[in-house]
Amino acid sequence: MSKQKKAQPRPSQPPLSAAALLKLFKEVKRPLSRAEIIRHLHLKKNDKRDIKGLLTQLVEQGKLIRIRRGYGLAEAMHCVTGRLEIQRGGFGFVIPEDSRRKDIFISQRDIGEAWHGDKVVAAIIKENKGDRNNEGRIVRILERGRKTLPVKAVKRMSGGEWLCRPTDPHLGFGVACTLKDPSIKLRPGDIAVCVPGDRIDPALWEGEIIEVLGAEDDVAVQEALVKSDHNLRLRFPSGSLNQADALPGEPSEADLKNRRDLRDKPFVTIDGATAKDFDDAVLVETRQGGYRLWVAIADVSHYVPEGSPLDREAFERGNSYYFPRSVVPMFPEKLSNGLCSLNPDVNRLVMVARMDTDERGVTKSAEFFPAVIRSHARLTYGQVKRAVLEKQPEERERIKHVLPMLELAEKLARKINALRSARGSLDFDLPEPEIFFDAHGATSDIRPKERHFGHQLIEEFMVAANEAVAHFLIEKGLPCMFRIHPAADEEKLKNLFRLLSLTDKSIQMPKEITPKALQRLVASQKGTDREYVVSRLLLRSMKQAKYSPDNEGHFGLASPEYCHFTSPIRRYADLVVHRLVKAALAGEGERPIPGRKRLLNVADHLSSRERVAMEAEREILKRVSILFMRDKVGGTFGAVVSHITDYGFYVELREVMAEGMVRLSSMNDDYYTYWPQREMLVGERTGRAFKLGQAVEVVLENASLDRLELEFSLKSGGTSARDYKDLI
Repeated sequence: MSKQKKAQPRPSQPPLSAAALLKLFKEVKRPLSRAEIIRHLHLKKNDKRDIKGLLTQLVEQGKLIRIRRGYGLAEAMHCVTGRLEIQRGGFGFVIPEDSRRKDIFISQRDIGEAWHGDKVVAAIIKENKGDRNNEGRIVRILERGRKTLPVKAVKRMSGGEWLCRPTDPHLGFGVACTLKDPSIKLRPGDIAVCVPGDRIDPALWEGEIIEVLGAEDDVAVQEALVKSDHNLRLRFPSGSLNQADALPGEPSEADLKNRRDLRDKPFVTIDGATAKDFDDAVLVETRQGGYRLWVAIADVSHYVPEGSPLDREAFERGNSYYFPRSVVPMFPEKLSNGLCSLNPDVNRLVMVARMDTDERGVTKSAEFFPAVIRSHARLTYGQVKRAVLEKQPEERERIKHVLPMLELAEKLARKINALRSARGSLDFDLPEPEIFFDAHGATSDIRPKERHFGHQLIEEFMVAANEAVAHFLIEKGLPCMFRIHPAADEEKLKNLFRLLSLTDKSIQMPKEITPKALQRLVASQKGTDREYVVSRLLLRSMKQAKYSPDNEGHFGLASPEYCHFTSPIRRYADLVVHRLVKAALAGEGERPIPGRKRLLNVADHLSSRERVAMEAEREILKRVSILFMRDKVGGTFGAVVSHITDYGFYVELREVMAEGMVRLSSMNDDYYTYWPQREMLVGERTGRAFKLGQAVEVVLENASLDRLELEFSLKSGGTSARDYKDLI
């Protein structure tokens, strides 16, 4: 009888997952076909379908790249995943998801079918040293930046389709649109929303109109198209709405357990006149040797458990989005304007930061705890200005029940402000535009937003609370969602100091770039004709603040430890910090604490959502200013040169807060050359020169919504023509 061969044990099979696949690719260190993957993982033939699904998932995420005979790791094949930002010149940059990587330059010929805002994979085709961007080409579109496309109807074609043009000037093609429903009424010039289809040729795509927004000269229509352009989530899913609807109208007795009762303390809110969501309330008292500052912040985390439908939707939104006539909130109105808003004369749950300071305003100790308050007054910045700063008797009488506390608060805020200024905190104090509307909803004016110490008072207290919370979490050895602001761009600062030294040899680049050194520079130019140049170029040298689990400090505030704690109704980052503070108060093991990797992913997402909010708010401001200026074409305006390029210069108007372009092609008195080292345009024949901060008179030639641009020309004889020798 022959011996039976003993069966060999089958190697243990690893769990079939995307993580296991990625691990395999990293171990093998070369591209793999599907058959090779099955062989390496000792899988059965019937696992083919699961492998195919996982590979597709990893390709869609940009972690693997599909090649001719298999798949390769994107990072090993010099591929980077990120968002594409297309510039006016037709070229673009991929902003990597990994914030540690440099942006990648993409030439127009290498963009392919990708659009501005798309999530893409870019292959690096040239690596550049130093600060120069690497160069690449788009190899895959992972996700369209927008599911729908706002378009302007141009004309109806003979076949019944509509020829349309995207309202986003970054998209330089036409769309041949059909109507989804015959009942849709569309007229030339209307703004509509279409679902894009396939590409017909390089300059034309298919599309289907699903909604008409209305006439383009309506501010509400412009707001709607900007929201669509930036893919903002306008409707709350039923799960989050149901969760919000199930919440009580007021805190229950059970909600008040284990909270300090501060309802008798005269907390007040101070906000803009039109604000409806009140995150923060403040109170200042005297104490032996100094002050006691109370900052009470809406306890949103009490009502929004982590992972709940409300929490998931708030995370996706990242923050609230503010427009001239509307708001896209992070939470449904029941929370944002009701249960979590610190409205006057009602019980509200809060997280309190209580800070004890010395006589100079230096925080000596801080305590954090949950509480219940009852705001004693809903005040506006205007009321504080009239009652406290201007001491108007009528206003003082109206708020006399909280006036002594407000005057004490002003005293403390000025001391805290002086301390912050002494450490080098930068304050450019540049005017922000405010849009005013008439009774018919049309824009009546755009002028600088009023700003006074009433605003500063609240800002100082919020900064103090944010710093105290960051310090508390660091002391406890717990993670934190820091708000970091990297140091200014050294190369741009060198250009600034080089420019200033041309006219003042005493101005030298400091050996160490600190906020204090830059603050001294700003102060030294106050009141001179170089003040404008310094503030603008210094602002351009600043990097963008962002969220991070790693504490790198906040350069602009000259703060070694800073986070966002004070606005959980409208910023998800603050909600994360509230939960971390509660974990610290509960003690070890009582509450889950996210790891660094999780916090890093959250930080990157929230930083990207913040950029979307900034871009959307800038775009609607530009659109409204163009609408406002449309009937002023041909008018003359006083202006200041605000930015210089090799194709012309931008001007800021004095009468209206709007900015536009004077192109070299409109200047026929000479050929002009751009001198980047001196930030000047100089006429080759006449020596006529234009520099930053120079006063000019301009004529409005065109106000184009299609190009999102105000176009000016110089008024003949309306500019102080200066010889370049005067400017060296």
